[in-house]
Amino acid sequence: MATSKARWFALAALAFCTLAVGLDGTVLSVALPTLAHDLDATTGDLQWFTNSYLLVLAAALLPAGMLGDRYGRKRFLLGALVLFGAASAWCAWAGSTGQLIAARAVLGLASAVIMPLIGAVLTVVFDERERPRALGIWVTANALGIPLGPLLGGWLLDHFWWGSVFLINLPIVAFGLLAVFAWVPESHGDRERRVDLGGVVLSAAGLVLTTYGIIEAGEKGLGDPKAVLTIAGGVVALIGLALWQRRAQAPLIDLGLFRSRGFTGGSVLATVASFAFFGLLFALPQFFQAVGGHDAFGTGLRLLPVIGGLLVGARLADRLVGRFGARVVVGTGLALIAGALFAGANTAVDSGYGYVAAWVSVTGFGLGLTLPPSMNAALAALTPESSGVGSGLIQAMRQVGSAIGVAVLGTVLNAGYRDEIDAAGLPSAVRDSAASGVALAQRAGDPGMLDTVRHAFTHGMDVALVTTGSVAAAGVLLALILPRHTRRPAPAAPETVLAESGV
Repeated sequence: MATSKARWFALAALAFCTLAVGLDGTVLSVALPTLAHDLDATTGDLQWFTNSYLLVLAAALLPAGMLGDRYGRKRFLLGALVLFGAASAWCAWAGSTGQLIAARAVLGLASAVIMPLIGAVLTVVFDERERPRALGIWVTANALGIPLGPLLGGWLLDHFWWGSVFLINLPIVAFGLLAVFAWVPESHGDRERRVDLGGVVLSAAGLVLTTYGIIEAGEKGLGDPKAVLTIAGGVVALIGLALWQRRAQAPLIDLGLFRSRGFTGGSVLATVASFAFFGLLFALPQFFQAVGGHDAFGTGLRLLPVIGGLLVGARLADRLVGRFGARVVVGTGLALIAGALFAGANTAVDSGYGYVAAWVSVTGFGLGLTLPPSMNAALAALTPESSGVGSGLIQAMRQVGSAIGVAVLGTVLNAGYRDEIDAAGLPSAVRDSAASGVALAQRAGDPGMLDTVRHAFTHGMDVALVTTGSVAAAGVLLALILPRHTRRPAPAAPETVLAESGV
């Protein structure tokens, strides 16, 4: 019984680590306007506050998982938490934009270690019966940062200086360090395996170029030559990685994983869900702020139904998978996401919050049914020896899927918004964004312009939601490739692992 309790204590520790990473991403978006003023940051600086984090994260995910497998996952996780806390403090007291960009890059490195190793530890510690429930808790902890970031960040910015939003991480990291040290067992993969330097270089280049190209496409349009060339370079590097992995003596990635229906289907469907989730989160905060006129705190409150729906869905998913199988539950979850997003595409400027909360809640419920079972299907295909780099691969696919979601849907939303603005014959300054359009209309005291901007943004958001819903609907068909039940090859014995670690 003690070992069983220790596993759930370990999960609590890992959930706190995940929450710290989730909070960091959303809290920055709240602080950007203040940073622009207090640090005299340009638009390019503001972009790099985010991009430096994302690019280092993309580059380091696979090597971090591999090094954790070789040298000890708990050891690397503790080191990454210390680095995350130190980088958060550096962000808080950064005296220039250059310092903040550098600190954000270090945060990205720490996150690249934390995320795959949490997945690896969950794979080792929890057996087939308990892992789905553990994954539901982990996914929920990851999502909690979305509304909590604006809530806490908005309150702190109202009462303290901008650096306080980064200090949120410190108490969470401190608890995470103590909990990981006390409850998370040490585990390893193949300690004799050589480092695949060619694989590390090609994976880092491919993921960085692809991610950066997608970011550029989201800002400048899918037809931007620089974005297209950068994405093409990333794709070439990833193709080179696949070819290299076929001939490498100790490959970074076991390509045989993709022969597993569970790994391939689970990874792809988790990526589809991430596409839908982050695309939704790209549009909704802007809708609440530009159309509804709410501040960051009010926006965070209005995002809570996503988490409520996700909590209920994740809670039910474990029981439903045992009765109906993963493919039915994941397919149902994606169908609910698609239906809710199509309903959301009927949102108008004068739609009441009750309507928005209803379809947002159903979207969250569908995500709860989709993410834990699909992640479990992918993780179940990993052996304990390869769980670090395998989890890193899953996270890398989700990271790229999220970036694609934001880029594609941002482009679709902006195109719909600008078409309406152009049709109304409004000044070119209004075309930049709905936020700038609202600010310009309010300064001019022009209610007609303000109404047009809000209707234009809502139209663009509705088109983006149709696009997102279509991707989720396509995922329903993809769910058919999932095996009905997921079983790990060569399962580890959690009790043995915990006993050997002294827990």
